[in-house]
Amino acid sequence: MATRQVVRVFSSENPSTTVGEVALPDVFRAPLRTDIVIRVFNDLSKNHRQAHGVNKDAGMLYNAESWGTGRAVARIPRVGGSGTSRSGQGAFGNMCRGGRMFNPKTTWRRWHRKVNLTLKRHAVSSALAATAVPSLVMARGHLVNSVTELPLVVDNLNFEKTKDLLSALKKLGLFEDVTKVVSTRKVRVGSGKYRNRRYQTRKGPLVVYDSSAALVKQSASNIPGVEYCHVDRLNLLQLAPGGHVGRLVVWTKGAFERLNALFGTLDQPSLLKKGYVLERPLLNSANISRLINSDDVQSVVRQKRSNAVLHDRKKRNAKKNRALMHRLNPFDKTRRQNEAKLAEDNKKNKESRLKAKRVLRKSHRKQGRAFIRNYRNGLEQANDFTKKDYLEYVDNTKIGLK
Repeated sequence: MATRQVVRVFSSENPSTTVGEVALPDVFRAPLRTDIVIRVFNDLSKNHRQAHGVNKDAGMLYNAESWGTGRAVARIPRVGGSGTSRSGQGAFGNMCRGGRMFNPKTTWRRWHRKVNLTLKRHAVSSALAATAVPSLVMARGHLVNSVTELPLVVDNLNFEKTKDLLSALKKLGLFEDVTKVVSTRKVRVGSGKYRNRRYQTRKGPLVVYDSSAALVKQSASNIPGVEYCHVDRLNLLQLAPGGHVGRLVVWTKGAFERLNALFGTLDQPSLLKKGYVLERPLLNSANISRLINSDDVQSVVRQKRSNAVLHDRKKRNAKKNRALMHRLNPFDKTRRQNEAKLAEDNKKNKESRLKAKRVLRKSHRKQGRAFIRNYRNGLEQANDFTKKDYLEYVDNTKIGLK
């Protein structure tokens, strides 16, 4: 979006001299709506297509019937008869040899698109505004290193001879962009090379003229890449080829002065386009750096701190970094304290339980020793039971030994 108030008018005979100044039309302050440009371009580019289609009977001129089920073959219709290789072959389907195509292309499909008129005008105004931004013009591939300024306005381009217009373009610094078109000519990729569009070339400058420079049509038609358009019939397909804004445009003075009447201003509607009001940008100036560095903004902005400490941008793990966890979850500190207190209480209780267990184990051990001692004493008394006593016992009980 341009921010200048006036544009210089250069002489076609001697571009180093300025013959006057023209106020910048408000259409160059329109917002750059590339979304609208792409949408309208896609629809308008479909309106040049010629309806075409295939024969409605193609692939259907066979006497074929399906064999049905039970024969371990597909149920596609098959050509009848015998004695020829065609017999039994599938027919009609798009997967069959000699069959019709899937969804045959017809002439009554919706080839063209209707575009809302106001949307179309908004797209043209956005494309016009982009032609005044040098960065967008260069990004589109135009060579404008020798051009004095954009938009480029010339006092007169009403030349009947091609050599005169070519000489004027060379003086204006546009010859480099014109010769680029010839050097970028290449054979088209695909089947289009057989359909009367064999070569592809880049786009050169666009000459926009008014009725006072109507002869430029004759002189510009023989220069490859150079296109021309009347200011009353500005076309988005020429202002933004491929949907890419930033076309290099050369204006005649009369055509440039007519833009305010065509598109209107930010305060008044258009005089020639009924009911059209130029789209107003959200920002009066799209230069953000200029807004930030303005006195109004800088007066309320805090001064830059010279001893500012850069914060540690290292990403930390809250599960391992306790300070970060306490900042994210303040209850985590209380939870940890409760868990530590519970562990300490468990430790004290464990010691008391161990002490009681030791006392109990000591008493059990003492009782065990007493039992073993008594058991041993009993065994010793039993050993004193001699063989004589045993024999006496046997006699008394009348039990003999074998």
